[in-house]
Amino acid sequence: MHVVDMSAANRKGLSLFALIMIGLGSIFGSGWLFGAGQAAQVAGPAALVAWVIGAVFIGMIAMTYAEVGAAYPLPGAMARFGSISHGPVLGFVTGWAVWIATASLIPIEAIAGTQYMSSWSFGWARGLVADGSLTGTGMVTALLLTVALWLACYWSVELLARANNLLTLVKFAIPVLAVGALIASGFHTDNFTAHGGFAPNGWSAVLTAVTASGVVFAFNGFQAVVNLGGNAKNPGRAIPLALVGALSLGLVIYLALQIAFLGAVPPERLAEAGGWNGINFASPFADLAKLLMLHWVVTMLQFGAFISPNGANIGNVASAAYLAQNLADTGFFPKKIAEVHPRYGVARPAMWLNLGFSVLLLLTVGHSWEALASVVSAAMVVSYLMGPIAVGVFRQTKPDLPRPFRLPAASVLCPVTFAFAACALYWSKWPNTGKVAVLTLISVPIAAVVLRRRGGTSLRRQFAPAWWMVAFLLWLSLLSALGSAEFGGHGVIPGGLDITLVAVSAVGFYFWAVRAGVQAHRAGLPGPDPVLGAPAAGPVPGQRRPEPVGTVAS
Repeated sequence: MHVVDMSAANRKGLSLFALIMIGLGSIFGSGWLFGAGQAAQVAGPAALVAWVIGAVFIGMIAMTYAEVGAAYPLPGAMARFGSISHGPVLGFVTGWAVWIATASLIPIEAIAGTQYMSSWSFGWARGLVADGSLTGTGMVTALLLTVALWLACYWSVELLARANNLLTLVKFAIPVLAVGALIASGFHTDNFTAHGGFAPNGWSAVLTAVTASGVVFAFNGFQAVVNLGGNAKNPGRAIPLALVGALSLGLVIYLALQIAFLGAVPPERLAEAGGWNGINFASPFADLAKLLMLHWVVTMLQFGAFISPNGANIGNVASAAYLAQNLADTGFFPKKIAEVHPRYGVARPAMWLNLGFSVLLLLTVGHSWEALASVVSAAMVVSYLMGPIAVGVFRQTKPDLPRPFRLPAASVLCPVTFAFAACALYWSKWPNTGKVAVLTLISVPIAAVVLRRRGGTSLRRQFAPAWWMVAFLLWLSLLSALGSAEFGGHGVIPGGLDITLVAVSAVGFYFWAVRAGVQAHRAGLPGPDPVLGAPAAGPVPGQRRPEPVGTVAS
């Protein structure tokens, strides 16, 4: 699970078990350390419903990527589908979004480890967090953890990759033991109905918890299966099975963790806090175990707070470097970014780029896991948008494409999945939606500058297949700003109507996006297909054939 020469990796081939371990190892990063506590604070006992909704949503997204990922078993595949389906501009915009979302995981895992260090009994450790945010010392500690993990991958990737299966099994065992210990310590069933009932903050809070409380963040590890599944012995079979296996096991453990957390909080502490809104632990499970005098559980969780985030970060560093390499291959990042070290087989320039971005996030918005997770989760949802759209485009433009896995009822499931993704982005609340839209759309002027310098086909023609994405992000930001106060908006659009508008308009954007992809293929904009070789269709008669800017490397 590392950034190496993929020709060598393909010759070896990952087993199905190894691919499931990769997915499970990425899913069990810092999400389990904080997700249950944060979701309980936002949604109360109804956080259980948020985990099911999140798993269903991610499962739908993952199955669309299973079809295109098995058809195009390419390293860093999630950054390449936009180029293959719509051409260079949308390829860069979506590749940028995937890269931002994945590279952001590197610092957030270091923040997670730092926040759990604050539960140590040492005086200096208690000074790492104050009022739920990292102090100056905490920021320095998180920065040191980020650099240390980065250096480990920089010099010793092979050793870390071999240790991944063992790390995953350890990460799997720690939450299972924590669940058993918390339930055995005393399980308070009244916690699920007292203090406002099962959903004390309403069902809108449940929907917000899906994105803003780290539920989507927790399941995001499925991307590692898609990005690295091209190295499996039989990608067509391995990718969908690994996705189902990793997500199913992940859901079972996350539900168990949530149930244990909800039932183990002492009723008197819940009453003192005025309900679930007041339960705000810097290190949720470790602080709860301290309350219950489970000292061995505290020690185990403190150990797990190092193993889980850092183990997951092996995959994050690998995936982020692949994605940066792909953006360099398409011509929008400097070619030097894609260079692989001849001795170590590591894409060191790409790793340097990701380290710089990680440090920038730490110094700007990384004052706590919760703050960064809400923005990163919204960015992840943007990165998911291409899955259902790529299925819709390829079904029309590439009927001869080998599909080891075919999504059933794709004509119905793809637009529904896209609408679900739009709703999840809306649930992340204003102003997070606006922040992520701006962060994604920064790529548009960069693409214009690069393409203008390269010359060739007019910018108007090359941008034509990408305008739906620009319009979608701006429209969703507007709805979010004007929407109900429950989702952070100004209340101009009443509750209920806002989500209806998001879902219905998203279906319209889906069909616009698919039509734009079909037209891009007729114009020859995507260039040679990595699997089929030639473009799906030649240029429109009388139209100049585009330059190979942004063509996905085979």
